[in-house]
Amino acid sequence: MVVGMSATTTASRSTDEVWWPSRYGPEDQAGALNEITRNGVVRAATLVRTGRVYDLAHVLDDNVPAFPGRTFRQFLTTSAHQLNRRSPGAGPEGLGRNSVNWMVEYVSAPSQMGTHMDGLNHLQIGDRTYNGHRLVDLVEEHGTNRLGIETLPQVVTRGVLLDIAAAHAVERLERGYVITPEDAEAALVRQGGTVEAGDAVLFHTGWGRSWGVDNDAYLDGEPGPGTALGTWLVDHRVALVGCDTWSFGPVPPEDPDEPFVVPQTLNVRHGVVVLENLHLAELADAQVNEFMFVVSHAKLRGATGAWVAPLAIV
Repeated sequence: MVVGMSATTTASRSTDEVWWPSRYGPEDQAGALNEITRNGVVRAATLVRTGRVYDLAHVLDDNVPAFPGRTFRQFLTTSAHQLNRRSPGAGPEGLGRNSVNWMVEYVSAPSQMGTHMDGLNHLQIGDRTYNGHRLVDLVEEHGTNRLGIETLPQVVTRGVLLDIAAAHAVERLERGYVITPEDAEAALVRQGGTVEAGDAVLFHTGWGRSWGVDNDAYLDGEPGPGTALGTWLVDHRVALVGCDTWSFGPVPPEDPDEPFVVPQTLNVRHGVVVLENLHLAELADAQVNEFMFVVSHAKLRGATGAWVAPLAIV
């Protein structure tokens, strides 16, 4: 195993610093998902006791909150209803004696909307990605030739929900609130839980309660894990992280000169996969803090992310 940069190293102000190869080797494309072992999958399965499934995704449509410049458009195509009736095999009202017809839809939208998983090609420091690749070597017309979302394995692991809002006895944290390691540890003590290598760690801030209720408020900043908590997560060798917010980290940021530095550091330096726009309110209200966590994503070659519907199973 090739050992890269220390997990406790903070984000550099220089794009010239070398942080690669990653601890998983210079050719690795799975990042911290390497921390999920077969034993970890078996352990996750033992957490299922009742068969209750919590869907952690929001419905995606053209009214969802979106980062500036990103739009969603979906429309039906229905020409088959007419064309089938003119085909050589036409029936009375469609194709064949059984009059079969069909509809399909087209979707025009980036993968970086709604409940989604980031690929390890999504963020960069300067023009370098995870494992130090330069964009000039990666970029193709369709996406990237390495680190696309299709290179990430499907996820089955132990999930841990840290209900930071409940730990503060509030419905939602304030805009720009910086979640600290002390917050995470206090939530673990309150819940009687632990964070271990290979876990998926999700943060309930309460911010997601504004989704579809007040989208302007939802997009107007967010609470989130700070830089120290990012280091804490890497030190615990977590496989992936997620939050009920549109990014992962406080907005406004801790340092106004370092926007989105938390997801940037996790993604680029450490290969920690990030999930955004999670629907966590139901899970938090049920006080479910440990569960089997499943994320199966579309394998879009070279894409920077994928829409997902993560499941918490107990």
